[in-house]
Amino acid sequence: MVSLRQLRYLESLAETRHFGHAAEACAVSQPALSMQIKELEDELHLSLVERRKSGIELTEEGEEIARRARTILASVRDLLDYAKHQEGVLSGALKLGAIPSIAPYLLPKALPELQRRFPGLSLQLRETVTENLVRELVTGDLDLILVALPIEDRELETVHLFDDRFILATKASAGPKRPRHANADMLAHERLLLLEEGHCLRDQALSYCHMLTPEARDSFGASSLATIVQMVASGYGITLLPEIAIESEVHRRKDISLLRFRAPEPKREIGLAWRKTSPRKADFEQFAALLREVARRPTKQGGGRR
Repeated sequence: MVSLRQLRYLESLAETRHFGHAAEACAVSQPALSMQIKELEDELHLSLVERRKSGIELTEEGEEIARRARTILASVRDLLDYAKHQEGVLSGALKLGAIPSIAPYLLPKALPELQRRFPGLSLQLRETVTENLVRELVTGDLDLILVALPIEDRELETVHLFDDRFILATKASAGPKRPRHANADMLAHERLLLLEEGHCLRDQALSYCHMLTPEARDSFGASSLATIVQMVASGYGITLLPEIAIESEVHRRKDISLLRFRAPEPKREIGLAWRKTSPRKADFEQFAALLREVARRPTKQGGGRR
C-alpha cells in the first residue's frame, strides 16, 4: 500500500530533482529514499523517475503522481492543523509568508497587537517573492500568505484587505515649483527605478507604465525599496513607491519629493490567501480583520517634500 512517507519522498524529489538533496531534505539516507521510491513505483505499476547520468527527471506519470501527492500531503497537514487548533482562534503555530514590499511596513505594526490579543499564537514568518509563497502555500509548508492580489490558483481562497496607492517619488529640487500632482507623462521622460525581476511590485508598476521604452524601464533593478529610495535621492531616477512604505522609507527626508496622481490613482490590492481545504478559515478571517484595523491607522506625516 502507498504510504505517506513515500509520497513525502516523491514530493521532495520532485522539488530537488536530485536523490541526494531529496534525502537530505527528508533527513534520511539516499539508499533509503531510493528504495522507497522504487517500492512506490512497484505499487503503482508506473515508472515515476527517469534516471540519467546528469541527474533525474520525473516521467509524465511521475509529474502527475507528484502533483497529487502534494494535494494529499497538504490535506494531511490540514487534518493535523484541525486537531491542533481547537483551543481557540489564533492559537498555536501559524506559518505566515509575506512579500518583501509589504512585510516590513505592515507587520511591525500588527505583531504587537497580535501578541497582545492572541498570546497563545506562535507566528513563524517567511519573506520571499510571490511565486515561492504560492508554491509553499499549496504544498502546506505555509498556512497563510500576505501578498498583492489577484492570485490565480484554484486551490487557494483569497480575501481583500486594503488598496495600496502608488506615489511618485523624485529627487527634491530647489528649482521651479513642481506640479501639485503626478501624471503618467512624467514617467516617460525619466529613468524609472524598480525592484528586480521576480518582485510583483515591479510588474504592478510596469502595468501602469506600459508606455515607457524598454531602455527606461529595464535599465535598473534593486532588491529593496530602501536601495531605490537612496538612488532616487541621489538623482539616478524616479520611482513609484507604495503608500504603505512611505512612513518607513521617506519619513523626515528632505531630499525626496512625493507627488500623488490624480484620480483614479494607480494602486495595488493587498490581501491574504490560504488553501481552500484549510480548517483554519476562522483564524485567517480574524487575522485579516486585525490587519485591516492596523492599516487604517493614520501614519505619521512629514516624510518627504510634497
